[in-house]
Amino acid sequence: MSEKNREGKRSARERLQEERERDRVRERRRRALIVGVGGVAVLGIAAGVGFAVSQAGGDGDGPVVAPTGANGEDSLAIPVGKASAPSTLTVYEDFRCPACGQFENGFRDTIHELQDKGQLKTEYHLATIIDGNLGGSGSRNAANAAACAQDAGKFQAYHDVLYRNQPPEQDDAFANKGRLIELAGKVEGLATAEFRKCVNEGSHDGWVDKSNSAFTSSGHRGTPTVLLNGKDVNSNQQDPLTPEKLKKTVEDTAQQQS
Repeated sequence: MSEKNREGKRSARERLQEERERDRVRERRRRALIVGVGGVAVLGIAAGVGFAVSQAGGDGDGPVVAPTGANGEDSLAIPVGKASAPSTLTVYEDFRCPACGQFENGFRDTIHELQDKGQLKTEYHLATIIDGNLGGSGSRNAANAAACAQDAGKFQAYHDVLYRNQPPEQDDAFANKGRLIELAGKVEGLATAEFRKCVNEGSHDGWVDKSNSAFTSSGHRGTPTVLLNGKDVNSNQQDPLTPEKLKKTVEDTAQQQS
């Protein structure tokens, strides 16, 4: 066989291998879409949801430094609101996840109102599954920056700023740490030298990786996953959660315990 024929066959094999790999990637994405759309509904919309995948985001090799005040198992939850509140909202989120943005933008005012009344406390668990699904580091970097904001006692305000300025899912804008620091300027007193150092050095990257690993092994199927007093209240597409339903349930619980 001539050298030219051998090279031709080798090239054909390489092209075939590349095409098979592309088919495998497309099939994995198709299965993820089927699972995710079937499992999560936000304001009646099951689109742009984040999907849990193994080994999503981060290398898991860094030191695990929990942000100040984190609680729960392995200190993986960031609490907001009075600890004595009779109801607890548990939210698993990814800052790149558009469905998480829909949830936050739709429920933010209600959650704040109930927290201010002392009727609700919220525990946030940060995930990085969009990084794993689409590539990039925006989920991880934004989660680390939010943990840095927690160190400064300004998690909720910065968390809300990130969602109000969330880029399109395919745009990994939050990978830019300069952008994350720029957005901190929207929160009074947050853009300090200490915060910038925390963001630039990825001080909580290891903690973010551990939080994401806990989520992907939790059995929850996508973000946002929302639990009220331990019960999943956001996955029933036939009867989706609304701000009004959340408010009534929390207020009824507070009245029963008063």
